[in-house]
Amino acid sequence: MSLLLILAILWPALAGVIVWLLPAAGDRRLRGMLNCGALGIELLLVILLCAGQGTGLVLLQMTPSLQLLLRVDAVGCLFAVLMSFMWLVGSIYALEYMDHSEHERSYQAFYMCVLSALVGQCYAGSMIAFYIFYELMTLLSVPMVVHERTPQAVAAGIKYLVYSIFGAMMGLLGIFFFQHYLGTVNFTAGGVAAATGAPAGLLVITFLVIMGFGTKAGLFPLHGWLPTAHPVAPAPASAVLSGVITKAGVLAIVRVIYFLIGPQNLQGTWVQRACLILALITVFIGSMLAYREKLMKKRLAYSTVSQVSYILFGLFLMNAAALQGAFIQIVAHSAAKNALFLAAGSIIHHAGRTRVDELSGIGKKMPVTLWAWTIGGLGLIGIPPTGGFVAKWQLVEGALDSGMGGIGIAGPIVLIISALLTAAYILSVTIAGFFPGEGAVLPEEIHEAGPRMCIPMILLMAATILSGIFAAPIADVASQVFAAIG
Repeated sequence: MSLLLILAILWPALAGVIVWLLPAAGDRRLRGMLNCGALGIELLLVILLCAGQGTGLVLLQMTPSLQLLLRVDAVGCLFAVLMSFMWLVGSIYALEYMDHSEHERSYQAFYMCVLSALVGQCYAGSMIAFYIFYELMTLLSVPMVVHERTPQAVAAGIKYLVYSIFGAMMGLLGIFFFQHYLGTVNFTAGGVAAATGAPAGLLVITFLVIMGFGTKAGLFPLHGWLPTAHPVAPAPASAVLSGVITKAGVLAIVRVIYFLIGPQNLQGTWVQRACLILALITVFIGSMLAYREKLMKKRLAYSTVSQVSYILFGLFLMNAAALQGAFIQIVAHSAAKNALFLAAGSIIHHAGRTRVDELSGIGKKMPVTLWAWTIGGLGLIGIPPTGGFVAKWQLVEGALDSGMGGIGIAGPIVLIISALLTAAYILSVTIAGFFPGEGAVLPEEIHEAGPRMCIPMILLMAATILSGIFAAPIADVASQVFAAIG
């Protein structure tokens, strides 16, 4: 199992290097198919690793107390399978989308290397290992943001890098102080610290670390990189930035709260209250800004700001129901948001439309694409039987049972307001697209995307619904995490 663990982490990067070494003037389709094949193998590898939970491997003993440690557990397996599946879907989509891109080869290479860093994070068994893979993921994903090489893309890439490095520095600060306070930074289910109350210094550091990793998850007030980076990146890159890479910040917060500090040491403290308030502010602000935004991809970026903080709200409530809701939302949001971004990319690619007020009648020309937008949107709103519905149900139950007073009551209210705003900014496009009224005539050259773009959208529509029908296995992972709390 140890060799399989190493292979699962290195395999995408090795494939990316091979793609990079192929001649730039070579067959684009061959490079794309190699990527898809390699990602199919990667998905198989991480699924096989699910049977090896408990496998651990010390890569490097840096000091007597600092280990570069890898470990397979249920949380890491959930994230690794999710990320690998979404990466494969995005790669199939890119076969057509990137067919005429000038820098397609470098995109494919970096795309693969980023997945290696993400999978490394999933299986990190210590905070030092997590931090190394986290920084690699940030640096390797910048070329995906600046892919078009335009001044706007370069500026967005710089902003993304600055925000991400600032957030990561808070994580590095945490390594120093957690080692001092806890004596170790190795992850342990339920947390390392004894359930006797955390000292004031540890609480301050924990809050700073959560805010730092929250930068990648779009937590207010450090969410500014998302609406800047998403519109300039290619659609398949935007999809994984929003649906997957934001989850790297979520995973970091899961590890810090539930595998290092221990939620029992944060419950009822100012840290919990402050984080809950910031999460609810982010949910509301993201939804409101998405409602007001007319650029399609920027609207979806603001939507991500809101929807990922649903997850954070559940994590910060620190009870069983809310944690289950948060984990289901991790999967449901990834499927729904990837579907939406790929639909937006299809419209931009085949219709040349970038604004939501230019899409009247688009459903008659591109029905599969608009259905992907609609089903993905229903998942974000939380309409049964999507995973978004199950997640929000559990989050509301967790909030009302939290004993957090006003925050516990405010939570469901904010979530309902956000759902109404989401319905408004998603379904307005659906209605105008399928029922344009008289006088909406689109050019003849606008047509539906080809099968290489439609099949990934169909898979994501199915995943959006199946994440609700089969939510129980996802909830079981959260239950395992909560059961480990002493």
